[in-house]
Amino acid sequence: MARYRLISFKACPWVQRAAIVLREKGIDFEFVHIESGNRPDWFKAISPHGKVPVLQIDERTALFESNAIAEYLDESIEPRLHPADPVVRAINRAWADYIPTFSAALSAFSGATNSEDHGAARTALSVIFGRLEEALLRQGNDPFFNGDYYALVDAGYAPFLQRYLIVAELSGDHLIEEFPHLRQWAHALVERATTHSFPPAEFRELYIGLLKKRGGVVAQALDA
Repeated sequence: MARYRLISFKACPWVQRAAIVLREKGIDFEFVHIESGNRPDWFKAISPHGKVPVLQIDERTALFESNAIAEYLDESIEPRLHPADPVVRAINRAWADYIPTFSAALSAFSGATNSEDHGAARTALSVIFGRLEEALLRQGNDPFFNGDYYALVDAGYAPFLQRYLIVAELSGDHLIEEFPHLRQWAHALVERATTHSFPPAEFRELYIGLLKKRGGVVAQALDA
């Protein structure tokens, strides 16, 4: 059996995406955590973009970029997480391609340094929430993107929705309550055991530390 090592920054959501897929498939793997500000030479040698995640396979092959890693794992190891129907699969892939847009909007919302920027970021995030709400309505019944079928697109959004729910709790701004299907999806993903690389309470404290380090309106509210 192949040996898998997942190279990670400790709280990176893109690494978490790959880890979720590994766990969903029941694959044993080793986490190797490195510091973002002190990337070792061996890591630079196997990561062409200088980013995590990197998935090493038998210490011979190194795959990079979370989407490529997820697709490789799904193509090579059962059970398949992509839907079997090619049209539904294409829709899932299209919404997976939207994850960077969602990530950027969430980062702007959680890291805005003044109330004006925070308000603008909230408005932009509301638009994205609306698009996701409409997609969930088109796809079928809750709890997951494709109803009862857990898919790669769920694994992709789970880390970011987990982080959003923490920000909502800390800030008291529960924007997601305006989008019931998105809210249910977020909670279903957070409640799924494979989402978690750390115990939830431990991750919450780790993520709060990162928010405080970044500063901004949300971090200021925490300090207050």
